[in-house]
Amino acid sequence: MSDSASPLRILLTNDDGIDAPGIAAMREELTAIGEVTVVAPAENQSGVGRARNEHAIRRDHPWGYALEGTPADCVAYGLRGLDADFDIVVSGINDGPNAGNYVVGRSGTVGAGIESAFLGTPALAISSYHARDFFCHPPEEYDFSRPARVARALTECVCGAGIFDDVDLLNVNAPIDVPNPRMRVTRPLADYDQQVDHHDDTALLPDGDREDNLGDDEVLVRLRDVSWPDTVGYQNPFPPNDEYRARYPVGSDRRAMVDGEVSVSPLAVHHGHTEDPKLTSVVESLSEQVE
Repeated sequence: MSDSASPLRILLTNDDGIDAPGIAAMREELTAIGEVTVVAPAENQSGVGRARNEHAIRRDHPWGYALEGTPADCVAYGLRGLDADFDIVVSGINDGPNAGNYVVGRSGTVGAGIESAFLGTPALAISSYHARDFFCHPPEEYDFSRPARVARALTECVCGAGIFDDVDLLNVNAPIDVPNPRMRVTRPLADYDQQVDHHDDTALLPDGDREDNLGDDEVLVRLRDVSWPDTVGYQNPFPPNDEYRARYPVGSDRRAMVDGEVSVSPLAVHHGHTEDPKLTSVVESLSEQVE
């Protein structure tokens, strides 16, 4: 960790690609508080979680490097492939929220932070949402300056404050359209289900994915995430009414978003060990039976 008189050494990445407007806004803010090196995916890598590749092509970029790989690849390369030390990894700004334990688990933005934590460097993953539009899409039509300022303030304050003694990663969701949003410490809401549909033709597939019809022994299976109650896909879950607000308990990341707040979820990512005497009893019993 840099001493208080030295600028922060920041590795910046994202999952929307190095040319996305969110990372540009984030870099502009972070350069005011530290030395920023960018290693980010050459193309959009949303939803890849912590997926890794063994090989990746690196290209020079005015901000650092573009890597033909995942966000986790970028962090792995930045922390171990560059002749530099970093105080923190910042991932984002994502053009949409990453809230709820299932969504957080498969997010490329958060995946970069998880890779960083496993490699011993604290991280902050920052995502944006719009209190009316939900996803900031297309991102070129939105202003990411407010989430960037939030991430800058957090980065500057948490580094050196002992926050990362017990916390590996801060997952942050910040509104782009709420003036002076309140900041709240939250936990990812455990809320997820899956809707499965069966179809007897390929009409629902994107154009060009498959030209021929299904065979006699084939069925098209459609797997749809239900990661917000009564919501399939990415429809707006944030109407300002008590019905939606009551679904999400106070202290959860999704409740903070319904209330137009900045959600800050401290995460431990090392899959900690849990003692369970019932399991110990079962294993001990089986060990006497298995030759």
